[in-house]
Amino acid sequence: MDNYHIISSNALDIVTIYNIFNDKKKLKLSDASVESIKACKAYLDNKLANNKKPIYGINTGFGSLCNTKISNKDLTKLQENLVMSHACGTGSRVPKSVVKVMLLLKIQSLSYGHSGVQLDTVNRLIDFFNNDIFPFVYTQGSLGASGDLAPLAHLALPLLGKGYVVHEEEDYEASELLKKFGWQPIKLEAKEGLALLNGTQFMSAYGVYLLLMSHKTSYMADIVASISLDAFDGRIDPFHDLVHEVRPHPGQRKVAKRFNELLKGSELIEREKAHVQDPYSFRCIPQVHGATKDTLDFVEKVILTEINSVTDNPNIFHEDDLIISGGNFHGQPLALALDYLKIAMAEIGNISERRTFQLVSGLRGLPAFLVGDPGLNSGFMIPQYTAASIVSANKQLATPASIDSIVSSNGQEDHVSMGANAATQAYTLIRNVERVIAIELMNASQALEFRRPLKTSPLLESFLEHYRKVVPFIKEDQVLHNDIEASIQFLNDVDIEVEELFLNNYGVEKH
Repeated sequence: MDNYHIISSNALDIVTIYNIFNDKKKLKLSDASVESIKACKAYLDNKLANNKKPIYGINTGFGSLCNTKISNKDLTKLQENLVMSHACGTGSRVPKSVVKVMLLLKIQSLSYGHSGVQLDTVNRLIDFFNNDIFPFVYTQGSLGASGDLAPLAHLALPLLGKGYVVHEEEDYEASELLKKFGWQPIKLEAKEGLALLNGTQFMSAYGVYLLLMSHKTSYMADIVASISLDAFDGRIDPFHDLVHEVRPHPGQRKVAKRFNELLKGSELIEREKAHVQDPYSFRCIPQVHGATKDTLDFVEKVILTEINSVTDNPNIFHEDDLIISGGNFHGQPLALALDYLKIAMAEIGNISERRTFQLVSGLRGLPAFLVGDPGLNSGFMIPQYTAASIVSANKQLATPASIDSIVSSNGQEDHVSMGANAATQAYTLIRNVERVIAIELMNASQALEFRRPLKTSPLLESFLEHYRKVVPFIKEDQVLHNDIEASIQFLNDVDIEVEELFLNNYGVEKH
């Protein structure tokens, strides 16, 4: 069972999820989870057989149709109609890596035994996960309040032999794929469609993926900024431990400590300076980068609570003989956290672009636009334009989605979180930040060459040696698009232990 992750009551964390994916682990339900699923389903079947009262979503319509009673003979049709009618997603396809996280999180949520689903339904979702079968899911369509209804409907459609999936890089009609594996379509029973569609697995799957992206991007921003600091002939004084002990935000302290480690042994950082202070984009790196790291810590706590929760509706508590219609599908906690993440990561890009601006401005002995014979050569003038354009786009993306709401379902669903929009905006925004940091790396590495023969630290020299194999020093004007793209790919390819990013996020006592 070494290559299996056992779905149980043990809480998932981000490192565990990363390792499931990195080690290509398969999923299997624990015995306790199997019993919980069976016990809940048996209770629900008994309740339906012996109770004539309407129970929301089980023998009633949905949303504003909640008062419409459905006969027992039509319950399967009711659930299948629900899945089909809610598969209204549009826009671009969700990345397969995010869809796979969605499958994992939906399985985890259903395994707690509060959703009333068949064991076969959960096992088929596990089959999809274990065989890398990814339903077509689309980025647009969720209001983030009754759960992620449209995206999760697309995730569920292939259970019924409907919709489309991708398997081994080939697209299939779901019915064709089921035949390929010798599987029969799942015949949904009471409440199952609602259990599959209600929930926050679209938002929370993005949240997990975004945390992985953000932690690495934040880490790479520290490394690139340390190169910029040396290339700009900056001062190390603002990174002194004593400065941060009197304002001990954890992230701020970690960044200051990291910069001292990154720049240890640098000839440039240790030399006498002609200037007393650096601009804020250099001097306040611990405060700005550190505040983002503290935000990531907060967002991580929200995401971890969410992915280890039951978020469909109604909730079944068979041991207490209760079926309660509540609102655990509402995405407000995620919406607020994802908006906070957007703002925090946008600031990493914002301050990065300011350092790029300073580096190309002809200051501190550096040539204008970091090229010989400026005038004939425009050098690095326009990459800063590109970074500025991206940063402005991110300011627009960082506008909180959660401050919006819109009435739906004929007034029944009169407040929605817009957390799904926050999630997809955050994905675009963080990809943008990766590009801005890559442009800063191009500029910082170019500027550093004008400081030769002095060297930065051995650690950063080693980093730059690898980078120079991909992006060489620019002597005269050439097409810089290729170098920007190569810089982005270089940063994406840098391998960092996930434990460094998550388990030792701060290097100081974690709250």
